[in-house]
Amino acid sequence: MKPFTPDDLLACYKRGVFPMAESRDDDGFFIVDPEWRCIFPLDTFHVPKRLARTLRQDRFTFTIDRDFEAVIDGCAAPGKDREDTWINPDIRALYLELHKRGIAHSVEARIDKQLAGGLYGVAIGGAFFGESMFSWATDASKAALVHLAARLRGGGFKLLDAQFITPHLEQFGAQTLPRRIFQALLGVALDTQADFRSLPDATSGAELERILAMPR
Repeated sequence: MKPFTPDDLLACYKRGVFPMAESRDDDGFFIVDPEWRCIFPLDTFHVPKRLARTLRQDRFTFTIDRDFEAVIDGCAAPGKDREDTWINPDIRALYLELHKRGIAHSVEARIDKQLAGGLYGVAIGGAFFGESMFSWATDASKAALVHLAARLRGGGFKLLDAQFITPHLEQFGAQTLPRRIFQALLGVALDTQADFRSLPDATSGAELERILAMPR
């Protein structure tokens, strides 16, 4: 059987499907095409009040793509709310290669310059496909998500895919769409030119809020 390559992974994203493994120790993976898809509408992204206060205090600083490997390993590790994850060595290797190509990106939330949490995903055209997030400190992954949403808003992105809905994501305004609607939005987003680097890494928490509150 022909090996699954990073180019095959990109083709999956452009079709609206993505890979998962049964566990981080599993051999191989499978392709998922959910009937219902979770997205964050970037025009109505919601920052919870308590988190907004934390962001305005600038407890967190942010970097982009500085520690991609550490972020994906943080996402792959078990945590207090999850005994296992779906990021196995095969999936890890594919995303590391996409990162080398400048297609997979990480957002790192830091406290006193030390990595405290973050997330990673894939940017194609005006679509960002969020893959996973982790926290080593309270609110770190949530802060990284707000930074990502503001970065995408500022860069002209049309779609932030979150794959599956959870109560954790609903507090930010995440919603589910049937596959056919998602595919239509994806088509528009893929035809859009967007800039993931449009926002300075050092953007303050108050400025992140302002960007997300701007009409467009």
